[in-house]
Amino acid sequence: MGEFRSGFVSLIGRPNVGKSTLLNRLVGEKIAIISSKPQTTRNNVLGILTEDDIQIVFTDTPGIHVPATKLGEFMVKSAETAMHDVDAVLFLIEPVDRVGMTEEKIMEDLKKVDCPVILVINKIDRIKRDLLLSIIAKYTERYDFHAVVP
Repeated sequence: MGEFRSGFVSLIGRPNVGKSTLLNRLVGEKIAIISSKPQTTRNNVLGILTEDDIQIVFTDTPGIHVPATKLGEFMVKSAETAMHDVDAVLFLIEPVDRVGMTEEKIMEDLKKVDCPVILVINKIDRIKRDLLLSIIAKYTERYDFHAVVP
């Protein structure tokens, strides 16, 4: 058996990009609520993946958006706080051929973190393959991601 490793990873992005679905798949259990309704995740949800020589604690965060209520402000602050003091951040986006204002803001906030940031392009089954390269280019021009995972 090799050296045991552990770490903390935050999943961030706008509402309904698939953060909770990804968390459930990564840990192999349905621990986060999945709904087509925006802002189903209102607090950070922890999921733990344990294998023989690793343990990863994933934090599923509320979607980052422009808050219109005190609850919305709390949820966004919770998500933004989860970007810090972790070993890696997974930034989930949907495959649209433009970088939205929310994603621009998230990338600005990510410049303040001190860990690898991985761009995860979710729902790629909904687009044509040639569009994927354009999306990757638009995001990597704006931020130096550690990796990009479609």
